[in-house]
Amino acid sequence: MVSRAERGALADWFWTIDRFFLAMFIFLMGIGFMLSFAASPAVAERIGLEPFHFVKRHAAFMIPSLAVMIGLSFLTPRQVRRTAILLLIVAIAMMLLALFFGVEVKGSRRWVTLAGISIQPSEFMKPAFVVVCAWLFAEHARQPEIPGNLFAIILFGMVAALLVAQPDLGQTILTTAVWGGMFFMAGMPWLWIIVLGAGGVGGLVSAYYVFPHVALRIDKFMTGEGDTFQIDTAREAIIRGDWFGQGPGEGIVKRIIPDAHTDFIFSVAAEEFGIIFCIALVLLFSALVLRGLSHAYKERNDFNRFAVAGLVLQIGIQSIINVGVNLELLPAKGMTLPLISYGGSSMVAICVTAGFILALTRHRPEKRAQERSLFRVAHGIPAE
Repeated sequence: MVSRAERGALADWFWTIDRFFLAMFIFLMGIGFMLSFAASPAVAERIGLEPFHFVKRHAAFMIPSLAVMIGLSFLTPRQVRRTAILLLIVAIAMMLLALFFGVEVKGSRRWVTLAGISIQPSEFMKPAFVVVCAWLFAEHARQPEIPGNLFAIILFGMVAALLVAQPDLGQTILTTAVWGGMFFMAGMPWLWIIVLGAGGVGGLVSAYYVFPHVALRIDKFMTGEGDTFQIDTAREAIIRGDWFGQGPGEGIVKRIIPDAHTDFIFSVAAEEFGIIFCIALVLLFSALVLRGLSHAYKERNDFNRFAVAGLVLQIGIQSIINVGVNLELLPAKGMTLPLISYGGSSMVAICVTAGFILALTRHRPEKRAQERSLFRVAHGIPAE
């Protein structure tokens, strides 16, 4: 145990970190590892691999993910911003490379291979994009003559164009929703709300007519006709699980769900552990998001406020999309459940998000006192 009287980087970190966030992130990763035992063996055997292939890889991904999360949590807000700028530049460059030299999977070019390791750059773009846009919005709020909002709009246009070019409509919707939420918190004018809202609707309509796979998924969702095997089996798994589940390892329907270990791990959890367990899982994600928004509400620094709110919204909205697809509330879309689903790029990138959140929500009494003093001076409030 680290004493409060100790001085040093580790002691300061331990006593200033938001331990609720830290415990939540580690606990969710533990649940994901547990569920990998339930969801992945059948998938591995179906494609000719040994049963615990994905379980072992999941465990291997957890080690660098935890290291990244803990390492980033030591950063100051300024270091978080600089790290995000560098990460965003690298991620955008790799997304461009993926379009021309990437591996094509199911008609999309989202992956690049470096030193034998497959990486999905868009996953790492998301947290970096949120932090950089938070900085731009904050700079405009601090000094209106700085065109921060305009730069944020241009950056969003670049990122959205790259995602559509892959194509990856799900990530485009997620990024748009998070960016729009941050822009709204930064004081988006009503004219922009109308323009961007109309643009979003127009983009969805265009995607329906331009991308056949998007039209197919929406048509299947609306009519229930066509190849709905995966979503039907996911629904059957949830129904079979009932309130308390069939028990660990007792799931049957999970064995025929094609993406049981990634996009449909929520259905596997429902079959084996029950609807009560799934409700608890949803409540955990809700608590995480609400905790982040509460931090953002109390934060006086605009950059910290926008960044923390945007990062927890990213986790929350991604979770909503994944669960919504599993429950047939949304059209089928390949998107992982944060910290739960199998996937190296997804897990490491979510831990980048978690590390940024931990760094930005650390308690810094000297910094808080300085900000309160500046706030009082700026607003003519007498000293306490």
